[in-house]
Amino acid sequence: MGNRVGVVGAGYVGLTSAACLAHLGHHVVCVDNDEAKIAALRAGTVPIVEPDLPELVREGLAENRLFFTSDPGALHECEVVLLCLPTPMGAAGTADLGVVEDALETLTGVLPPECVLVTKSTVPVGTAARIPALFGLPAVVSNPEFLREGHAVHDFLHPDRVLIGADERDHEAADRVAALYAGTGAPVLRSDTASAELAKYASNAFLAVKLSFVNTLAELCEQVGADITKVTDAMGMDDRIGPAFLAPGPGWGGSCLPKDTRALLRAAEASGVDFAMVRDALRANDHQHAMVMRKIRRAVTGTVDGSLSGTRIGVLGLAFKAGTGDLRDSPAVAIARQLSHHDAEVTAYDPCVREAGAPALDGIRVVDDPYLVAKRAGAIVILTEWPEFRSLDWTRLAADVDRAVIVDTRNLLDERLLTGTGFTLLGTGTPGPQA
Repeated sequence: MGNRVGVVGAGYVGLTSAACLAHLGHHVVCVDNDEAKIAALRAGTVPIVEPDLPELVREGLAENRLFFTSDPGALHECEVVLLCLPTPMGAAGTADLGVVEDALETLTGVLPPECVLVTKSTVPVGTAARIPALFGLPAVVSNPEFLREGHAVHDFLHPDRVLIGADERDHEAADRVAALYAGTGAPVLRSDTASAELAKYASNAFLAVKLSFVNTLAELCEQVGADITKVTDAMGMDDRIGPAFLAPGPGWGGSCLPKDTRALLRAAEASGVDFAMVRDALRANDHQHAMVMRKIRRAVTGTVDGSLSGTRIGVLGLAFKAGTGDLRDSPAVAIARQLSHHDAEVTAYDPCVREAGAPALDGIRVVDDPYLVAKRAGAIVILTEWPEFRSLDWTRLAADVDRAVIVDTRNLLDERLLTGTGFTLLGTGTPGPQA
């Protein structure tokens, strides 16, 4: 028989955790203060785009192992409660723990004395150690999540590691948290809470550094006539490097990497540590946006500083990466907005973003048909690596554009695919005419 588990927060991490734990046989209560979201989830409607998640939610509901409520009192019989709450970037790049602290105050007096409280939210080093004294709550275990949007269900059920941080006196509490993942067969790493908290920041910052490295390398490839794909293929075959996160793009973003990288940098600065490479990775990411804008301007006007005023630009992709509809800190959105701010007329399509659901995209026309982005466009710009873009009828698109040029920031297409269409393809880090 599974444990009685509580999950506070029904966002990407909380909802995935709740549904997957129910799938593993636990009895899960998921609490969120958004009444509309709770009503939708009770009906089996999942408000976020995440493969396999709707099926797991409906499975948990049908088998009476998954429950949704807005009442924190429903957690009073839980043996373990996971905090899965947003910790957005606050002042000067530090993590804003306001939502977490509000939740902790609400939980005071609700959780049973034997309950184990778990921080899955990404929190600054020392948070788990401070909570018991500040809020009079039980022992706190750090169990950071390592879920990728678009692969969250797979990552939860097939993790490469489960990291559990607990003080020595909380060994039994750590065991109870580890037991939640017994059905995954994943290796469990034990540490103190500070090391677990720092490991999450360090992991995301390292990925950010790797992405900034490859984007800068792609710029060098363009200058010397090398092909970034061939360079990274060779690099990725080295076991010490690996092939993951070696694809260039318009910059890195999403809900985690930008804020966690800045938070790690601020923590280092507060401790007197000069983490220069992390600072440079952030600068390189801002520079990458500028590089994409230069390339688009050259494609449309012939010069890297030409005016885009009145030019129609078709954008394919708005999400920060394929497999999700998440627009938070999306480099695609950032570039589309820059185009609009430079008086271009931007029409954008993304398979997981609809006009009615994109109120923050002022100045950008969002359409539900990818072929509409080509109408009288001075260029088509690919900003998200959705595989289905390869299957578009590029001959049909070419017939509607004013200028048959594609700026492919993701190297999603190749020349063979466009043979006979009339399109000129400008890739990232590839030989040919570049900005």
